[in-house]
Order: sequence, then structure tokens, then C-alpha cells
Amino acid sequence: MAIKPEVVKGVNDICDKYANEPSPLMMILSAIQKEYGYIPLEVQQIISDRTGIPVAEIYGVVTFYSFFSLKPKGKYVIGICLGTACFVKNSQQVIDKFSTLLGIKAGETTKDGLFTIEAIRCIGACALAPAMSINGKVYPKVTPDQVGKIIDEYKKMEAEA
Repeated sequence: MAIKPEVVKGVNDICDKYANEPSPLMMILSAIQKEYGYIPLEVQQIISDRTGIPVAEIYGVVTFYSFFSLKPKGKYVIGICLGTACFVKNSQQVIDKFSTLLGIKAGETTKDGLFTIEAIRCIGACALAPAMSINGKVYPKVTPDQVGKIIDEYKKMEAEA
């Protein structure tokens, strides 16, 4: 995949911004994730060339932390908690319903780029189990029957935009 020249420049600018930091990698990766939404291997190579940090190390960090992504995510990231409290309250059925209605599995994005489903280990809302979030908005005590309505809510917002 060829990277657009403006993206190469943007990544280089971000690397330059943190060049004098003693441990710049997390700051660089966070800034790139925020700016572009994901950090593909081609961008990791640019970071490596600019910083001297091996691509293997960069890749290890990107894949270790769940807030970094190797692939573009949808406009609406649906995070369904599969932590113990949520799982025992049937969050797997909620994730299955999202998968069925959107035609994608956890970790995938719809073809229109609107939705990404993510299975998350804990969102810190155990008392609200089963809980999920969409772009940071927490939905408490979600049931499979509510999933269609939630999706429709976001599709309606898109139609009105």
C-alpha cells in the first residue's frame, strides 16, 4: 500500500515533534493514532527510519495496547465487554447479535466504514453488566433485543448528517 505524501509528511512532523524526548515511541504512536485512526506497517517503517527504533519493537507496542490499531476503524467503534461480570450476564449474545445485524465479526469493520465491533475485556462498568460503549458512550444492561435499535440510532444520525 502506497502512503500519500501528505501522510508521510504528517508522520515525519509527529516524529520530529517528539525527537528530543527520552522515550518518544508512545507519544509518537498516540499522536499518529489520534491523527489518522490507525498505524499500518508502512507508517511503522517511517517511524523506525526516523527514530532508529526497530519495526519489530514498534509493532510489538502497537499490537500490545488495544487502543492502537493496525487497520482503520469505523466511524462508530462498538466495544462490547466480555469481562467476567458482563460475560456471565450474556454479553456474548449481545456481540453475536451485533455481528449478525452488521454482517461482521469482532475486530472487523463494515464495508461502508460506519461500524467496527470490538470485544473488550473490561470497560470498568461491572455494576452495569452487560455493558458496551460506542465511541465512549456507555450503554448499561444491554440485551440482544436492544441491538437493532442501537444500530438504527447511529444510522439515523448518519442519514441526518
